Amino acid sequence: MSSLDIGVVNREVPFCRVYSKEAKEKLEKIFLQNQISYFVDCHEGSFISNLLGKKSKNVFTIKINDADVGKATALVQGIDSIKMRKPRP
Repeated sequence: MSSLDIGVVNREVPFCRVYSKEAKEKLEKIFLQNQISYFVDCHEGSFISNLLGKKSKNVFTIKINDADVGKATALVQGIDSIKMRKPRP
């Protein structure tokens, strides 16, 4: 085994969807306090909605490392405007 052979690397998985900027900021604060790395994917309205000037709701997909899903799930229970992803079998 070489010194560069690190074995299985954990991966980023979709964790939840957040439907308000306030809930996203609260979730980010919780993750930072608990040393959970995350990525926020912002969904802006469709091209047609944006073209017509329609305001769309903020929708964010939060992705985290697969190894942190259990810990993160326990931390975010009860936060409004967060829809958890269905767990994988």
